[in-house]
Amino acid sequence: MRSASRLSAAACLTLGLALAALLAGAPARAQAPGPVQTQETAIRKALVARLPQLPKIDEITRSPIPGLYEVRYGGTNFLYSDDTGDFIVVNGSMVDTKTRTDLTDAKLQKLLAIHFDQLPFKDAMTFRQGAGTRRMAVFVDPNCTYCKHFERELATLKDVTIYAFMIPILGPDSVTKAHDIWCAKDPAQVWRSWMLDGVPPPRVSGRCDTAAIDRNLEFAQRQRIDGTPSLFFADGARRPGAIPREEVERLLAAAAAAPRR
Repeated sequence: MRSASRLSAAACLTLGLALAALLAGAPARAQAPGPVQTQETAIRKALVARLPQLPKIDEITRSPIPGLYEVRYGGTNFLYSDDTGDFIVVNGSMVDTKTRTDLTDAKLQKLLAIHFDQLPFKDAMTFRQGAGTRRMAVFVDPNCTYCKHFERELATLKDVTIYAFMIPILGPDSVTKAHDIWCAKDPAQVWRSWMLDGVPPPRVSGRCDTAAIDRNLEFAQRQRIDGTPSLFFADGARRPGAIPREEVERLLAAAAAAPRR
């Protein structure tokens, strides 16, 4: 009995091993989509629907970071997505795909916000248009092409006071022009004549205090204002570049409606 029992056990073991080997070599049966395939489908669907300008997605793979997926598109471009496609990381910024909000930029703008009433207004040229109840500030360079185009937009705004701070960052000629404009009898008029009509500012004759230009440059460096034009609004909102006039109007209205800071 003992011998038969041992034989039976050995036979069962051999049969089990043979069955395992057979199953291992057998073709895999069709299975329901696994977690990776399901998440890839969800990501692809979300990105295609929410970002219609995104080039064709070539592949989606797991990244080394749990929960983060690598999305290759347009051949050799990459972005990273969560497992739903709700949030992506592209060019160093996190974007909410549902609202198309750059969350990184929003946080940065909050960190870089300037209390408007603490701007050094004595070092700015002031343009009061209409009643001037709305307020904004702009940091500009006299040789900045974008500033010249943007100045035309600014000149059409109604009911606004604009504080223009010159920061000559585009070379020695910018410094010379900034000094000539600041030292003119009416700097604001000379500025507009140069920016809108191309009338060169009169050259400085005699001594002139241009320390305001130096203070503007120091202020810009402290506040990480490294491009022109750079815009600031009364509620602390900050925007780089020559944004469309409609966006300026929207930001002015939002600032006017916000509680006084």
